[in-house]
Amino acid sequence: MNRHLSEMTLAELTDPAGIRCACGKIHRCGLRYFKAGPGAVETLPEGLRRQGRTRPFVVMDEHTEAAAGEKVRGALRGAGIAFSEYVFPHREGKMEPDEWAMGALAMAFDPACDIVLAVGSGVINDCCKVLAHTCALPCAVVCTAPSMDGYCSNSASMIQDRLKVSLYNACPEIIVADTDILATAPDIMLQAGLGDMLAKYISVCEWRIAHLVNGDPYCEEIAGMVRACLKKIVDQADGLMRREPAALTAVVEGLVISGMSMAFAEISRPASGLEHYFSHLWEMQALRQGKPSDLHGIQVGVGTLLTLWIYEHALNLEKPDAARAEAMMRGFSREAWEGTMKRIFGPVFPTVAAISEKTGRNRPETQAAHMAKIEAHWDEIRAIIREELPSRDWVDGLMRRCGMPRVPADLGLTVQDTLDALTGSREIRDKYLTSSMLWDMGLLAGTAEMLKRDYPWEG
Repeated sequence: MNRHLSEMTLAELTDPAGIRCACGKIHRCGLRYFKAGPGAVETLPEGLRRQGRTRPFVVMDEHTEAAAGEKVRGALRGAGIAFSEYVFPHREGKMEPDEWAMGALAMAFDPACDIVLAVGSGVINDCCKVLAHTCALPCAVVCTAPSMDGYCSNSASMIQDRLKVSLYNACPEIIVADTDILATAPDIMLQAGLGDMLAKYISVCEWRIAHLVNGDPYCEEIAGMVRACLKKIVDQADGLMRREPAALTAVVEGLVISGMSMAFAEISRPASGLEHYFSHLWEMQALRQGKPSDLHGIQVGVGTLLTLWIYEHALNLEKPDAARAEAMMRGFSREAWEGTMKRIFGPVFPTVAAISEKTGRNRPETQAAHMAKIEAHWDEIRAIIREELPSRDWVDGLMRRCGMPRVPADLGLTVQDTLDALTGSREIRDKYLTSSMLWDMGLLAGTAEMLKRDYPWEG
């Protein structure tokens, strides 16, 4: 590879042969056709023909049908392309990517179709990825909002047995982003896309730390690609909220490339860290309480500010305190841990306990091994934090200018909801997070107390 991934065009990044990287791997994703700009939906038939697809199964909900349904139908009919469709019926509250949604899709699916076409953003896109993977079909998407970076990822963020999970499948082979459609998205959807991208400051930082402490595979080329698309979006933030076509095109391209980074890495690490887990836990809390949660990217933005505060306060240490870490582990009580987890997760606790047992994250030998790595690499960890993370005040100012929610109370969340999300974040997946490192250092409980006492909860 003679050029950095961050310098390549989308056409180069989607080379079917893949890209041989300095990390030793060949990076590739399944995206083969991407069009963005005014009127781009008219190119959908061309994308289908190029991929040899003849009959799409079109999936929408009532909102995405209103935004783009007739334009998609018109483009397909005008090109003489037959299709079947399913529009999710109206339901009270926010649609969730759960077993109900997947069951509805499976029952409506037309087996004469040879590609699943999502017309929507987060939930619709994720559900269609899972359906396509289950049916051994490719998928495509017509974007209706620049609201998240999962369009081109190889995973779907789903709710399974009331637990947030990432299901790895395949990224769409066709993505069409019509800026005339994107411009009609409500402010909250644009803000969600920005919130999802601001998270990348933390995800790249945390990925590098997890590489040092937990041995996670890391690719600097992919990290550089994420940094580049993040800069593009931050530079266009003000134009995005004014719905300028150039800004919408730049932002959706950045979101697609961010999703591509996950496909290249074959994990979600390049684009998801602790800030996403605040959102995941808040969504799980809302499910238990039978009330809707906010958009994922909106919650992630609030989680980003919380995580930046943790780095500026709890992790602003000259060196880790090994004695404190050892004392925490000696005092660990399985009974007390189970009591806390049962309170936070309720009926999902057995799944959480199984994950803990599988990963061994609460065992003394695991904690000791992590702590030894933290001590050995602490100067490097501090350098990574300085290199990757902007100040919380700067990010807060950007979000304020864009009219975004910035504190949990803006989302109807309590201080306790937030402390529980921090405590529970390390428990739901086998992923080494900032909260995992805090626990290994004996700082997680103290950080929760510090947040409760000192965080600017009123914004």
